[in-house]
Amino acid sequence: MNMSTALNNALGGLTAASRGAAVVSGNIANALTPGYARRSLELATSPISGNGVRTVGVIRHQDPVLTANRRSSDAELAFRSDVSEFHARFEQLVGSSDDGPSLSTRLSSLENAFITAASLPDSIERLDQVARSTRDLTNELNAASEGVRQARSDADRKIGAQINTLNQTLKDIEDLNAKIPAIQNSGGDIGALLDQRHVLIDQVNTLIPVNVVPRANDQVSLYSEGGLILLEGTASEFTFSTTGETKPHMTVANGLLSGLEMNGNPVRTSGDNAQIRGGALMAQFTIRDDLAVEAQVQLDTVARDLIERFETPGLDSSAIATDPGLFTDDGNRFDPASVVGLASRISLNSTVDPDDGGDSWKLRAGLGAATPGDPGQAAQLRAFGNILNDARPVPGGLFGTGNMRAAELTEALLSKAGAHAHAADQSKTFSNSFQQQMAQIEAAQGVDTDQELQRLMQVEQTYAANARVISVIDELMETLLRL
Repeated sequence: MNMSTALNNALGGLTAASRGAAVVSGNIANALTPGYARRSLELATSPISGNGVRTVGVIRHQDPVLTANRRSSDAELAFRSDVSEFHARFEQLVGSSDDGPSLSTRLSSLENAFITAASLPDSIERLDQVARSTRDLTNELNAASEGVRQARSDADRKIGAQINTLNQTLKDIEDLNAKIPAIQNSGGDIGALLDQRHVLIDQVNTLIPVNVVPRANDQVSLYSEGGLILLEGTASEFTFSTTGETKPHMTVANGLLSGLEMNGNPVRTSGDNAQIRGGALMAQFTIRDDLAVEAQVQLDTVARDLIERFETPGLDSSAIATDPGLFTDDGNRFDPASVVGLASRISLNSTVDPDDGGDSWKLRAGLGAATPGDPGQAAQLRAFGNILNDARPVPGGLFGTGNMRAAELTEALLSKAGAHAHAADQSKTFSNSFQQQMAQIEAAQGVDTDQELQRLMQVEQTYAANARVISVIDELMETLLRL
């Protein structure tokens, strides 16, 4: 080896060490950066000198299988969290048997008010209390129904916002796909663009779980697990019209709520065959189109049961067959053709409501009575109280096939809401634990600052050694020149 070769080798070593120091320092600086993958320097023997070193490039270390598993856990957690939040919200709306006002406690208060009033039927205060307990129960149902409607409206608005985010993110990935080959072909470093695309794909995956398919020139295609082509060269475009304030009768089937379309074609958003299954977007469709509808049906079933009980033929001899009972559908009798949203309309018959110009003594004399009658007569009050304890079939079989008393029906609703909330919370907890585990495994494959510091020390020693070689060559050259 002559001195020129030695000098070239040392210069190559200095360049490689300098580049290695930059790579290591970048790793340390981005140790906590989301989406950042650890880099390492790829070196090879220099073809010029034959035994020097040259920098081939920078390797970006990422395990695609591990990333795919972590993304799957991210999407699962997003879906379970939103569903759990809805069930917890519904449980809070209907209350529980253990604490605070609930449908069950309101109904119990009404039963007690009937018993108290029947023990002293000439007491206007006790009759007024029956009316107010009845109104409290209807208000509880109205509030629960309104809460379900708001949850459904919130889901509809979230879908609109998520679709906007999804379209923009897919477009950004499309743009990065186009830039990466151009920068790579010009000799630039595409690592930062790959990191940025990695983060964007994570964002899409949270909404719709994706399968990432590598393409030529470091480009990627995206497919949903349900088979949608989200990005293949160009990004697909989703369309959705936000309704905003929903009503119980609104559905996708009757055209009053928007469905989801991709490139003008309808997308299946629910069920096992959903094309966007898993992820936050499907969770919101599930809440809007399935869970909230089911919750509304449960509330409507309880409201229907109350109205129909007090419209039982023969219960109140003073009322005619077309008169509404103690509970009304917004002042009217129950209409089998108008069940949807009944819980939002159920109300106290204003005839007996003292706060609405009514006479509470009609609870004692009969809703159709013209005069107060005998103030000591409690038969009608007992009949009203007893009808709540009459075991009757439940329409729709939502809470079983057996006959139920009014209290049993409300308890069944609360029990069902609590069971669903508990099961959903357990699923969310399991998904959260799995997601954290996957994130930790992925993080362990990322930047280890201790190892990076060790590499930096090696780089420093390598740089010093090459610098020393150059210094020695310089001294040799000076010695030769002095001869």
